[in-house]
Amino acid sequence: MANHKSAKKRAIQNVKKRDRNTAVKTQMKNAVKAVRTAEADKAADMTDTLVKATSVIAIAAKKGVIHRNTASRKISRLTKLVNGVKA
Repeated sequence: MANHKSAKKRAIQNVKKRDRNTAVKTQMKNAVKAVRTAEADKAADMTDTLVKATSVIAIAAKKGVIHRNTASRKISRLTKLVNGVKA
């Protein structure tokens, strides 16, 4: 464990940030999975699921959990998937 007061504080902050980031990543993965399962079921509400997933991914990028280009790529691929199923 850390010996200095500042190092102890940083260790505590790192744990908090890691927990937050894990929660956001899990939420993002679940949203993406929901879109993909809706695609498999040919559900009519696939667009609604896509909008929710896009929002979750954008929030993750805004918080710095994932890079903005990664978020853009994920959103693009999901949109392409949904549009392909609609056509």
